[in-house]
Amino acid sequence: MEKIINDFTVNIATANGTGSQSANLIFLNSLFRMGTHASGKNLFPSNISGLPTWYIVRVSDKKYQAPGDKTHIQVLMNKDTWSKDLESLEPGTVVIYNTDVGLSVDRDDLILYPVPMTKMARELNPKLAKLVSNMIYVGILAEMLEMPQEVIEKAIAGQFGGKEKAIEINSKASQMGRDYFKENMKKEDSFYVEEREQDKNLFIIEGNEALALGAIYGGVNLLSWYPITPSSSLAEAVEMHIPKLRTDNDGKTTCAVMQAEDEIAAVGMVLGAGWSGSRGMTCTSGPGISLMSELVGLAHFAEVPGVIWDVNRVGPSTGLPTRTQQGDLSMLYEASHGDTKHLVLIPGSVDECFEFGWRAFDYADRFQTIVFGFTDLDLGMNQWVTNGFDYPDTPMDRGKVIRTEKEMKKIKNYGRYRDVDGDGITYRTLPGSGLDPILTRGTGHDEDGVYSEEPEMYKRNMARLKRKIEGAREVLPKPVIREEKEQEVGIIYYGSMENSIQEIDDIIEGSTGIKISQCRVRALPMSKEVEDFISRHEKTIVLEINRDGQMFGILRKELPVELLSRLHSVALSDGLPPKAGEYAEAIIGKLKSFEVDS
Repeated sequence: MEKIINDFTVNIATANGTGSQSANLIFLNSLFRMGTHASGKNLFPSNISGLPTWYIVRVSDKKYQAPGDKTHIQVLMNKDTWSKDLESLEPGTVVIYNTDVGLSVDRDDLILYPVPMTKMARELNPKLAKLVSNMIYVGILAEMLEMPQEVIEKAIAGQFGGKEKAIEINSKASQMGRDYFKENMKKEDSFYVEEREQDKNLFIIEGNEALALGAIYGGVNLLSWYPITPSSSLAEAVEMHIPKLRTDNDGKTTCAVMQAEDEIAAVGMVLGAGWSGSRGMTCTSGPGISLMSELVGLAHFAEVPGVIWDVNRVGPSTGLPTRTQQGDLSMLYEASHGDTKHLVLIPGSVDECFEFGWRAFDYADRFQTIVFGFTDLDLGMNQWVTNGFDYPDTPMDRGKVIRTEKEMKKIKNYGRYRDVDGDGITYRTLPGSGLDPILTRGTGHDEDGVYSEEPEMYKRNMARLKRKIEGAREVLPKPVIREEKEQEVGIIYYGSMENSIQEIDDIIEGSTGIKISQCRVRALPMSKEVEDFISRHEKTIVLEINRDGQMFGILRKELPVELLSRLHSVALSDGLPPKAGEYAEAIIGKLKSFEVDS
């Protein structure tokens, strides 16, 4: 039997609240410690303990990070999903299952490893059997895949951070699982893990924590937030790191964290911070953005800087709070009533989460406006590999702030909303500086900030705001372009799709022979490079994780008319992280339709 090495997907089916998350992270971290390229996806319920949860681990020497189009190894622990999980498996799948659940596995086309996990855990510690049984399957997996026990134990020690009792009992449980496999099982599968040379600088981190560190580095002075999945861990990470990273010589923190009474209050505090010259930020998800939209409009029109991070979950309404999607993009780009357009940063990796975490404040101050950061649950709440973050070597960009009387005298005929430099960005003063005026206004106003309903003044003001936002196109992060010599088909995508795109590309090329150029959009409004990319390709497919093709719609509004016929949409969304095969199949179907049309 030919070995299959470092190329498989494990699906672990458990119930929420049973302690499986710790066991799953130990398994993932053990793979990481062996130098393998492994990624984990946590699919968890949105409400109560006891509901189904799945943890998908993809191991790939090709560095594929999508959840995989099929399960190779299934761990069955949850009676409520037992039958459905079994039905979904292809013949030849390895199934490790807890016999103490009391349900049968009535399929003779699977490789079965039955284990009395609950009984074994009770023998070890009756009180903690529910939690400890999860470490039994970690031991079974480790022995089956030939992973060294010392690696497992190092991961256990790292997970429980010095809690000796927890480390001891979990180490014993994993060893029990390993011993049971040795003594009672004959290996009938082909899957193995082999150690790979590892970059010593590598570590794993959630996107939300990377964002938090970036925001702290970027000088956040105020975080105001209201809890909502999946953004809460971003705020919690900021709060966790502040004592170490943001204290003065007297040990006092230099960043305030406020849990507001609701999302409206949270964004209101951000505007107060921005008006005063501080760097304010909030984090939320789609329902929170809906509530914040009125004050977002105020910030846009009054020209007050602030940062809002949207960690996208599935909408509309309450939707699916613990699933992932790219369904908020259009809302962020044009949030609030009236003619508005906002700056949107779209990271595609944890490295960019950190980078955009600090850049967002520079852009907000420079353009005196709200800057949205747009990520999703998949990138935000799952762990990803990085070899460290790149730190800037330039000072913070605080924009056009007048701090002294001398600076004020250099500006002829100063007005809060007077465009002196022709770029649409005006100069502002800050409260406490002693410089007048510090007034901002969300109603109609003239260039001096005086109330006005004059039609011509309104038109000039709105034209200037548009010019300001349009000017950001060449300042915001440029797209990442990987271009083929054969410029027949291009794909435009964004955000967490970065983690699936290479596998999608490989599947398409392997199936059709067509080489696909890639263009990842990293910000809105997008730069001219995106338009140029489209113009160089006969057909361009916009790939995204939503139903309606929101980026496709934005491009159709902003591109020259002569390019619209080249643009096509593939948009899919079921709440789960994108499976490469599913998207590749949809793209191939689109390519075939081109042949029919021609």
